[in-house]
Amino acid sequence: MDLIPLVMAISLIALIVAAYFARQIIREDRGTVQMQAVAAAIREGAEAFIRRQYSTIAIIAVVIAVVIFVALTGIGDFSRAWHTSVAFLLGAFLSALSGVIGMSVAVRSNLVSAAAAEKSPAKSLILALRGGAVSGLTIIALSLIGISVIFTAFGSNPLEAPFLIVGFGLGASLIALFAQLGGGIYTKAADVGADLVGKFEAGIPEDDPRNPAVIADLVGDNVGDCAGRGADLFESTSAENIGAMILAVALYPVFGLAGVLFPLVIGAFGLIATIIGIFSVRMKDAEHKNPMRALNKGYYVTAFISAIFFYIATMVLLKNIWFFYCGLIGLALSIVILYVTLYYTDERFRPVQKIAKASTSGSAMNIITGFNIALETTAINAISISVALLLAFKFGELSGVANGGLYGTAVATMGMLAPCAYILAMDTFGPIVDNAGGIVEMSKSSEVACQNVAKLDSAGNTTKALTKGYAVGSAALSAFLLFSAYMTEVSSYTGQAFEIVNLARVDIFAGALLGAMLVYLFAAYAIRGVGETAQYVIAEVRRQFRERKILAGIDKPDYAQCVDITTRGALKNMVLPGALAIVFPIAVGLTLKYEAMAAFLIVGTITGLLMALVLNNGGGAWDNTKKCIESGLYGGKGSDAHKAAIVGDTVGDPFKDTAGPSLHVLVKLLATLTLVLAPFYI
Repeated sequence: MDLIPLVMAISLIALIVAAYFARQIIREDRGTVQMQAVAAAIREGAEAFIRRQYSTIAIIAVVIAVVIFVALTGIGDFSRAWHTSVAFLLGAFLSALSGVIGMSVAVRSNLVSAAAAEKSPAKSLILALRGGAVSGLTIIALSLIGISVIFTAFGSNPLEAPFLIVGFGLGASLIALFAQLGGGIYTKAADVGADLVGKFEAGIPEDDPRNPAVIADLVGDNVGDCAGRGADLFESTSAENIGAMILAVALYPVFGLAGVLFPLVIGAFGLIATIIGIFSVRMKDAEHKNPMRALNKGYYVTAFISAIFFYIATMVLLKNIWFFYCGLIGLALSIVILYVTLYYTDERFRPVQKIAKASTSGSAMNIITGFNIALETTAINAISISVALLLAFKFGELSGVANGGLYGTAVATMGMLAPCAYILAMDTFGPIVDNAGGIVEMSKSSEVACQNVAKLDSAGNTTKALTKGYAVGSAALSAFLLFSAYMTEVSSYTGQAFEIVNLARVDIFAGALLGAMLVYLFAAYAIRGVGETAQYVIAEVRRQFRERKILAGIDKPDYAQCVDITTRGALKNMVLPGALAIVFPIAVGLTLKYEAMAAFLIVGTITGLLMALVLNNGGGAWDNTKKCIESGLYGGKGSDAHKAAIVGDTVGDPFKDTAGPSLHVLVKLLATLTLVLAPFYI
């Protein structure tokens, strides 16, 4: 069976469905003139930021591609040099393209979703989800097409091809890091600036049109949560598929080419399952108070169909039922992590309620309790991931295949990634309905429309938190997968099995310590970037309030100035943490060599994943605590508890939307960077 044409055909079908959704959105009612004016300002700001951001990233990408080519040529490996450089540029280009496409549709979906909210909240939900589906389907399809094209072009020897395409994963990782960093700094700097001056100092509502930073805040939802997360999951899918393909090389005598291409087939079948899942989402207008029920139904349909396809692919290509069980473990882990994240971030459960109660005693207690909850979230997640890895490894061994244990963990990763396109659709749904709420508020729409969008926005906050948890979980499985791929690649260069990392050696212990340190330093720089950029926004909003009669409704705020200030601040402050993530690991590898680099990689990965859980879930809990109190609990808006919750939410903003998401990109960048540069560390 020729599998590459099958993967390409399914990916093209997914792109056609995405185009159908995009066309549907473009043709929908765009609401009032006031709505269209607000949406146009958001779209213009988002597109301006993306143009400036990707212009900067493009220069960095070209420079790195040249450095990779020159460095690999310098050690006499010309074939690897040009293969890696070409793959790197294609991975970077498709990662950027997928993020831009997703964001472009999102900034149009927000308007039609807002316009539909008053008459039909059910239609508003469907339009927002299908807008998110454009991003999900496009990103996964482009990843599969890119890897398939590169594998075909470089695949004269299927045992060497997976090692030659690792540059594709590195290119995707690089774009994801800077897209997530830059977008994350932008969105949270604008949010913090708008909230601290508007809500906290001036006492005006969120998304009040008198706030000069409100458009920048709404723009940030798109460049951070849409373009940034899109590039992130493009990178996740690409890196994990390539890692699994590398591990499958060792099993070529057993499975042949089918084992190497198995990850791509699973990804393609996941696209079909996602399409079915998206079309299965239905909600009656009378059910608009619980939109999560409809979104969850679509996810369960996607997961169930994915499991069926997984069984078919496993039995046809691998002919071993134990690997199907490994895939089920990955699917089950994704559900467990989603529920754990829901428990720690949803207002219905103990953690958020506990933080809300603590808020009645002031800001300090809100922060202490919130940070306590954030640390607690690591326990169940770490145990779940560990159990999944152990079971997948055991089932792989029970398959009776030599080296089946490692391949079992790779198959579990594929199982977790199977519904990835639907997860990404849910993630992009969040900023779309958040923007819809801003459009409704700023255009002074009816109270019915505001209430309907508020329910969708609340669901969107939950989906964003869930998908962050999912991203960390998939990064955890892929981290072990990519670490194993690194050890396999080192073995191919040294000619000796590389199976043990001896932490009792001082140089290897130092490498491990430096890997953990990088995580903390990177997070510090990312959060500092938000703080510094937010200060620019705060100064500008205060200046406009001071010099103009904006609060009295006489003068209009200058939105464009805040957008420009936030853009310049975000791009400036993304450079240092991004450069640190690239330069520091290379320096460690060149100095301490491949064994210390293995310790650096695995300890840095473990530390990064746990820190990402703390930041993502802690920030999500603080955010929903604020919304919980705003709904009327403990005095509602304007109460002392509400003021404390605003402070906690402000602290959590750079945690959950900048540093946290950037960390799970960082750990995969470390892995792909190490794979590409492994020859220099021998």
